Amino acid sequence: MPRRPETERADDQEAQRYRAPALDKGIDVLELVSRAPTPLTLSAITKELGRSTGELFRMILVLERRGYIRQVDGGGYAPTSRLFQLAMEQAPIKTLQEFALPWMRTLSARTEQSCHLAVRAGGDIVIISRMESSGLLGYSVRLGYRRPIPLAASGMVLYAFQPYDVRENWESEFQPALSDNQLVRLRRDADKILRQGSFQQNSTVMPGVTDISAPIMRGDLATAALTMPFVRKAPLPVDLDGCLAILKEIARAISAELAATDYRI
Repeated sequence: MPRRPETERADDQEAQRYRAPALDKGIDVLELVSRAPTPLTLSAITKELGRSTGELFRMILVLERRGYIRQVDGGGYAPTSRLFQLAMEQAPIKTLQEFALPWMRTLSARTEQSCHLAVRAGGDIVIISRMESSGLLGYSVRLGYRRPIPLAASGMVLYAFQPYDVRENWESEFQPALSDNQLVRLRRDADKILRQGSFQQNSTVMPGVTDISAPIMRGDLATAALTMPFVRKAPLPVDLDGCLAILKEIARAISAELAATDYRI
């Protein structure tokens, strides 16, 4: 049924009533700088947002003073880890980290491989915890690293262990959007991961590394993914199959501890 004109006018008036233009501009700047692959100059920011220098100059100064962005060599602005630090203060994330880190240390000690913990952030995964290899050599991913869900082993595991309606919701946030054929392959691969209980693939970022990943479950859903960038080195204390078995064992142990303390389960 078409909306009545008076209803639309009322909605517009309500939106105007609660507008905060200065806050909107500040958030626009912060989101743009955070998503940019390289630092952005003031002129680049104003051009991208379609705003004048006068409109945004003070916003940028305040964001820099409050520690959300920083000016780098060459005059461009880049995000700091301030937002990431605030996100890590959320109770569910802190609880997850508290339970996971001792087990991640055990995983590293038993395999002499590094590992990391990833959660969903929009259409991406973001690394919230990591444990270096206990051996002399290893490969690790920095905290706060983001990658599109379909391109990461952690993302595939997180996506696979969700109900179909949640998967569809996540798909709407993928950037860039996937074609119909790509979605068909993604869903088929996710169903296979769900049956297997884990996932492994050659790293799309680092040649010679095999990413293996297993879900951290909260009830029937994956709340995080525990992933190991397996490096084949000599001597090799534990082979790939052995590391995958230990990884799945550790992921189940973390999931069990979460379940024992989560009133929602």
